[in-house]
Amino acid sequence: MSAKDGGYFSRLVRKLTSDVEELDADDLSEKSEAGGARRACDCRSGEEVTVLGRLRSVELCPTKEAATLRAELFDGTEGVTLVWLGRRRIPGIEPGRTIKVRGRMAERDGQKVLYNPFYELQTTS
Repeated sequence: MSAKDGGYFSRLVRKLTSDVEELDADDLSEKSEAGGARRACDCRSGEEVTVLGRLRSVELCPTKEAATLRAELFDGTEGVTLVWLGRRRIPGIEPGRTIKVRGRMAERDGQKVLYNPFYELQTTS
């Protein structure tokens, strides 16, 4: 039986001995599943998916043709790159913000990518 499946004492020991990033990742993963989203590690290219997580980074990638806004979403299991084509800024899309996104999963250079995903900003709790 793992500490995650155990009782109060097992959970307490795990919280005291795990590092903060690991605990945060576990918390994000639990929130994701509770919010009706799939874990990013379970998503495959070509599938229509809903993923909930926290934005780690947001950057504008200007090119000669069109600007591109990119963000890295982390749900506690794996990162997903979000790409909005032709956008320079989206209000509310900022590092540290929790969002739920929906779109068709793609893969580019070995990374999971959602292009122009629908998104919902989540309230902080």
